Amino acid sequence: MAQPVFKEMLVLELASVLAGPSVGQFFAELGATVVKLENAVTGGDVTRNWKLFGEQGNQGVSAYFSAANWGKRSIGLDITQPQALEVVHQLAAKADLVIASYKPGDAEKLQVDYRTLTQLNPRLIYGHITGYGPEDERAGYDAVIQAESGFMFLNGSTDGPPTKMPVALIDVLAAHQLKEGILTALLQRERSGKGSYVQVSLFDAAVSALANQGTNYLVAGHNPQRMGSEHPNIVPYGRVYTCKDGLPLVLAIGDDRQFRRLCQALGDPLLAERPEFATNSARVRYREAVNEQLEKLISQHERQRLLAELHRLHVPAGAVNSVPEVFEQPQARRMLLTQPHGPSGIRQVAFVMEGTGVDTMTPPPTFGQHQAQILDMLTDPASGPASEH
Repeated sequence: MAQPVFKEMLVLELASVLAGPSVGQFFAELGATVVKLENAVTGGDVTRNWKLFGEQGNQGVSAYFSAANWGKRSIGLDITQPQALEVVHQLAAKADLVIASYKPGDAEKLQVDYRTLTQLNPRLIYGHITGYGPEDERAGYDAVIQAESGFMFLNGSTDGPPTKMPVALIDVLAAHQLKEGILTALLQRERSGKGSYVQVSLFDAAVSALANQGTNYLVAGHNPQRMGSEHPNIVPYGRVYTCKDGLPLVLAIGDDRQFRRLCQALGDPLLAERPEFATNSARVRYREAVNEQLEKLISQHERQRLLAELHRLHVPAGAVNSVPEVFEQPQARRMLLTQPHGPSGIRQVAFVMEGTGVDTMTPPPTFGQHQAQILDMLTDPASGPASEH
């Protein structure tokens, strides 16, 4: 049976909250041994205490903590103490990869920065997430950077206030950027034999993800405004309509052929021949008239039957699902991490690659759960990362 691709890798995670830890879980899912260093002074990762109202949790394993910490081993240390710092240095000397999320300057003060650790291990790859880059000492907070990078201004209804995304979107985007940087560094190390420092800021990741909204301004001089779920360049795309049974659906019409098929499914094929609706540029210009006609037609159809017909005609459309409805779908269930007699988690690895195996993942660890095991590993010179996913 094929082995997970990172089976022999040791990862030291010096990160907390979401962005850095989600990168750690990514490597754990692909077979790496991930040692999560948690602050003994504060009782571990702050998200252990970020509980929903009424949430009981399991020895500090909150729902939020569970979002990014499956398959890891936890050790709790106060690295301001020399003996604890020595443990971290011993782990770094053995590690292939360090994932950190310190404010600029803090890692140096704690003596766990790249320059210090690479002297112990020249092959070490050090992935570092900051808020604004190495020159800015501010801590990065997802909600603040959603605001500063334009995402909050763009998100929300036309007549409503700027609105934060309901997930920590910038953390997620920065995590993906760091994964890409680390994987590039691993390839570079295969060629050169040397490690490297990979730095990603939340702000840079956010600006990179402005995509077409950013280039609408840079190329066309258009200052994007809040449009609800509508698309500035395509109609009808992203608009939510209500069906006869009161259930919502969304359309994502990308070209004129799809619009003609939509009108066919709605029982009004001649609508697509009207000059103000026949082309996307016309539909963008006459957006409100298009939406008015579609709202009237869609309200005459039951959602399930209409979606079946739209899918048959290859018209992009879907139900607007609640989170429980999402996890009723087989495509979502295959993304779950499961444990006996305990709640499920969500995979960070969404791709499937031929020729690699997948380990069974252990649930998120309690604080310091693997302390003795990790210290034993360091006292045995012959020991290396052992699989316990």
